[in-house]
Amino acid sequence: MIKFLKNLLKSKNNTFIGKANFQKFISSNEIQQLFESFNSYSNEAEIRFVGGCVRKLIVDEEVDDIDLSTNLKPQDIIEVLKKNNINFHETGINHGTITAVVNKKIFEITSLRKDIKTDGRHAQVEYTNDWLEDASRRDFTINAIYLDKHGNLFDPFNGKKDLIDGSINFIGDPTKRIKEDYLRILRYIRFFLGYSKKQHNKNVFKIIKQNLIGLIHVSKNRQLQELKKIISIKNFNKINSDKVSKELFLLIFPELKHISRIAKLDNISSKILAEKKFEFIISLFLIDKSEDCDYFIYKYNLSNKEKDKINFLKSIFTQELKKDYFTRENLLKVIFKHGKENLIDILDFKILTSLKNKNIFIDLKNFFTNFEIPVMPVKAKDLKDKFNLKEGKLLGSILNEIEEQWTNNNFEISNDQIEIIVKSKRT
Repeated sequence: MIKFLKNLLKSKNNTFIGKANFQKFISSNEIQQLFESFNSYSNEAEIRFVGGCVRKLIVDEEVDDIDLSTNLKPQDIIEVLKKNNINFHETGINHGTITAVVNKKIFEITSLRKDIKTDGRHAQVEYTNDWLEDASRRDFTINAIYLDKHGNLFDPFNGKKDLIDGSINFIGDPTKRIKEDYLRILRYIRFFLGYSKKQHNKNVFKIIKQNLIGLIHVSKNRQLQELKKIISIKNFNKINSDKVSKELFLLIFPELKHISRIAKLDNISSKILAEKKFEFIISLFLIDKSEDCDYFIYKYNLSNKEKDKINFLKSIFTQELKKDYFTRENLLKVIFKHGKENLIDILDFKILTSLKNKNIFIDLKNFFTNFEIPVMPVKAKDLKDKFNLKEGKLLGSILNEIEEQWTNNNFEISNDQIEIIVKSKRT
């Protein structure tokens, strides 16, 4: 069997040569430079694409990251890159990965490996020259497809067929694969939502549920990274019609219980969602009057920008909004206070969560999308010069009062009104 698989791996009948997307991809100057560097190193040196970029080329998706495998060891990879004046980082060298940077394009290059010992997340590896050994340690058949620069596929586990058929299959024993790295549970959800055309294997579902506790071995930061990848996939909304994926997802991320808010999307809502960043989408799934939102922020290492956006939307949608909140007059104040991006997010949140009167919010969004935020005509320097004021609390208080009246009066204020404010604050 092993001999058969090795022969299959070396077969060059499975080819990409005629595909236009591959020809465009491989013609990149950066890729050409990288391959020429390795090919000139020695007659034995080999380097091939692997993982996501190969998957995406097969199904004709846009390639946004490039992983490669080579039969050279990490120190040899470094020697190749140095010799050819290619910048690199050794951030993953302990796991056999060197990050090459060519004209600002990033390439993750990893030596062929086999696992010696695993602990549920990280593996102790040994380098090998055997492409089959490297393929055998990978998680799913669709991730164990290698592609050389001539367009030849090296596919020992028929990953291309599984990808085209929409079958998400672990390589070998699913229990063993999962216990080697429990992150594969989240990866299973991502690949199933992204590529599956079939029902879940009941035995695989059972094994995953039995091993969910193993996610304690996976850092919250790594879980968050995988969550971002899951939510960003084009077919994420499929989760609402896939009971198994939805159950697994909510067992892992119970705070995101409002994913049903995107269960039924019209064309406008779909377009909005496709343009939104992670923090907005998470807000959509999180925000209610429970403490789940705060707990999620506490549990995961979100960026300050992400926290700020979630907390901002929470501050809006967990309070009782006045009846006139969604009027053009009131939203003029909101856009001046919070900025256009935040106002559009408020309106998009409302569009996505409203069951009726959606057109009201769509019309408001159309108006404010092209709205130019006015600049307050009164500056601190103007007040200091005209009224002999000095920096301090009084000046700040006067400016705040002027701004409030200006916004309340549709961004208009007279000199008489300004003088009245100054006089009242001075007394």
